[in-house]
Amino acid sequence: MLEFSLQAFLTLLVVVDPIGLVPIFIALAGGRSHLEQRYLARKAVLVAGVVILGFAVLGKPVLEYLGITLGALRIAAGILLFKIGFDMIFAHLERETPEEYEEAQTRLDFSVFPLAIPLIAGPGTLASVLILTSEAHKAPYGLGIVLGMAGVVLLLTYLFLRAASPLSRLLRRTGINVVTRVLGILLAALAVQYVVNGIRALGF
Repeated sequence: MLEFSLQAFLTLLVVVDPIGLVPIFIALAGGRSHLEQRYLARKAVLVAGVVILGFAVLGKPVLEYLGITLGALRIAAGILLFKIGFDMIFAHLERETPEEYEEAQTRLDFSVFPLAIPLIAGPGTLASVLILTSEAHKAPYGLGIVLGMAGVVLLLTYLFLRAASPLSRLLRRTGINVVTRVLGILLAALAVQYVVNGIRALGF
């Protein structure tokens, strides 16, 4: 139970990457008041939480309906996660297209898009949640553990977004890049393990 809890927490922490969201949040909300930044951060985390909860509860039935095996899901998730980890390592931190970024800049409320989706509840996060919930039977209260760890990571994300301005001044760009690259290496290794487990599950 403890091992599965730690696995779920670290997986979601690395994929969501709260520290990596800080410079993006500053770029989007840097000109807003402190009160407005707090509102945007809270709304984004809540929306992302609803999306993650939906995938955790309905993901498995949807996979069964579509005939997608857990092994195939693991391989697909591993490929997605490796791409994200690769971008983190080589500082390709833009999780959105230039068009999406420009649209976000002109919007009054960017908390749902692009902050909640796809920055917080992105494809890597949702794929990881699906895999973790599929493995939840391995531990007592497995689904509750996954949802609880997701809640903890979202809480940490909210706290980092709330502290975006002072944290940026403390770490500076170099510090944020170092932390993001370390998380990227861990994520890439986790992605490879997902692919290996998926290949084994398919009987190769």
